[in-house]
Amino acid sequence: MAKPSEDELVFLPLGGCGEIGMNLSLIGFGPEGRQQWIMVDLGVTFGDGRTPGIDLIMADPDFIARRKDDLLGLVLTHGHEDHIGAVARLWPQLRCPIFATPFTAELVRGKLDEVGLEQEARVTVVELGGHIELGPFDIELVTLTHSILEPNGLAIRTPLGTILHTGDWKIDPHPLIGDTTDEAYLRKMGEEGVLAMLCDSTNVFVPGASGSEADVRASLTDLIGTLKNRVAVACFASNIARVESVVDAATRNGRHVALVGRSMHKYTEAARASGYLCDLPKLVSADDAGFMPRDKVLYLCTGSQGEPRAALSRIANDDHPEAVLEQDDTVIFSSRVIPGNDIAIFDLQNKLAERGIEIITDSDHFVHVSGHPCREELATMYSWVRPQIAVPVHGEMRHLLEHARLAMSLQVPDAAVAPNGSMLRLAPGPAKIIDQVESGRLYLDGALLVSSHDPALQLRRRMSFTGHVVVTVVLDAGGDLLADARVRLAGVPQETLARDPDFVTSIEGAAEDAVDRLSNKRARDDFAVEEAVRRAVRPHIKRVWGKRPLLDVDVIRTD
Repeated sequence: MAKPSEDELVFLPLGGCGEIGMNLSLIGFGPEGRQQWIMVDLGVTFGDGRTPGIDLIMADPDFIARRKDDLLGLVLTHGHEDHIGAVARLWPQLRCPIFATPFTAELVRGKLDEVGLEQEARVTVVELGGHIELGPFDIELVTLTHSILEPNGLAIRTPLGTILHTGDWKIDPHPLIGDTTDEAYLRKMGEEGVLAMLCDSTNVFVPGASGSEADVRASLTDLIGTLKNRVAVACFASNIARVESVVDAATRNGRHVALVGRSMHKYTEAARASGYLCDLPKLVSADDAGFMPRDKVLYLCTGSQGEPRAALSRIANDDHPEAVLEQDDTVIFSSRVIPGNDIAIFDLQNKLAERGIEIITDSDHFVHVSGHPCREELATMYSWVRPQIAVPVHGEMRHLLEHARLAMSLQVPDAAVAPNGSMLRLAPGPAKIIDQVESGRLYLDGALLVSSHDPALQLRRRMSFTGHVVVTVVLDAGGDLLADARVRLAGVPQETLARDPDFVTSIEGAAEDAVDRLSNKRARDDFAVEEAVRRAVRPHIKRVWGKRPLLDVDVIRTD
């Protein structure tokens, strides 16, 4: 009798399952412990108030980096930052082939060039609808629609079954740029049989359908025609169809468009290099727009999420070197509020309002559609593909669980939720989590990649909440004080000194008394001195301020 195969087909997310953003999916095939792997996407998420000093966060690829000889390639579904933003930073740990369609490849090459890897990390361009063979994985790109050029699903065929990884998608019958969703191919997959569909969960709580870019263009055209003076439109620079729509709407209303913000220029240049935006009307510079009549100008800006250094924030603060808005001008936010950005966006809008600038959002007018599938579109996709197993991805835990419930209500035989670090066996046998692996995060701190568990980051976070007090004592070798204790404060309110003018001197006195009370033996032990001073001064700080700041004691010895 033939020996049963020991091969397994597994799915292992290291990012993007349990949060929105930072996508990193692994698919493995082979005997346990000896699988070959492909990686789908390698993205980032962004820092917030909980990560002071950190701009970019990415999944820790340590699991697959230790198996990089078995990593056959990285396949990118599309060019959004949460899917490609970590490629340049993490590729040196992986050193695998990279595959992307022309527009996505153009964006990735730009990132590799920024870190000097453009010659080492070569990107293989795969045409839309193209084919990739990597070991036991036969991969075809499936054309979908989304809020960026060239979004692709991946039809991944293996000896144990076919997986459809959707990437990010929606169903848009009129995407304006690029092809519509390849419904025929997806239906064909359903007829052939699909083992598992790894599917976008972002909008699973939203009823209905996401809407079409063509309808947004028509609405923007009508809206801009009603506005007087200067108009600024803030949108995601990666949404090239929206960029084209804004330019078209402005042109139809006799306005000249100036791109404002580095990302706007970067994405439009990448689109042109990939053969898009060839018929775009001529744009003007932001500097030239400043000399035009106010009712003939439209600024197309970055900064829809309230980013402090983006173009719109600088305009709102009146410190942009070229673009300016004044009272009775209008800003249109042609975007959605990404969860976590609420405060920054509202602060930006308040700054604009204080200057008498009118604000229009998607709550006031039809100026935006999502790039992700709502419940009606999810149901349609399941009716086409008919997978045996639904595997929700791209979402927080509540999204994943609701997506699983929706799939089961649509008569999908099985649904499996696999948060980051869960190794889900898809075949043979029923879907089952068979292992848990480390799935940490890496922070880009300046030019360094550091673990989220780095003690320095934890101290920085604590300092951001409670401030920092440093007490310095200078002793001789025998433990006698040679000078007055000194106290330095950082992040401690000035009101502490107003409440108690002797605040600092009381801390210094407590530190000196603590040293004087030590035995000769303990006074010669730096650690004992530090602990004694810390215990002595902490009550004085708590009494006045009511907080327990980060407290360091420096012991300096002289001969």
